Amino acid sequence: MNKQRGFSLLEILIAFSILALSLGILLKIFSSGINMAGVAEEYTSAVQIAETLMAQTGVETALQPGQSSGQLNDKYNWQVVVSPYQFTGMLETSDMNSQTAELFKVKVIVNWSDGNSGNEGRQLELTTLRLAARVL
Repeated sequence: MNKQRGFSLLEILIAFSILALSLGILLKIFSSGINMAGVAEEYTSAVQIAETLMAQTGVETALQPGQSSGQLNDKYNWQVVVSPYQFTGMLETSDMNSQTAELFKVKVIVNWSDGNSGNEGRQLELTTLRLAARVL
């Protein structure tokens, strides 16, 4: 009775095929996760840039119609557009002086290239309204 125990060549090939498919799927999942983390980091940077520019508008620069643009970190291009918004109202102060309130629409656009040659890039847009008081 000379029976040999072990796996046949066919069983070993099937096991290696299953292992190769499983590893391929796992590597695909991990690589897409890493890519998404990179995209999320770029969006976070773009949001921080846009929020900073929006906070500066009306504080460091005058709140008047116009636009400005620039580039940051050789990657992010930004544009700030300030335009009048149709609203006029009367405000009463404690000493009964009348003021006309002007409302401005502030739009901040940040765009960047994500590095893929076939992709046009990504864009983020934030919009808010700012109130500016003017004494008559």
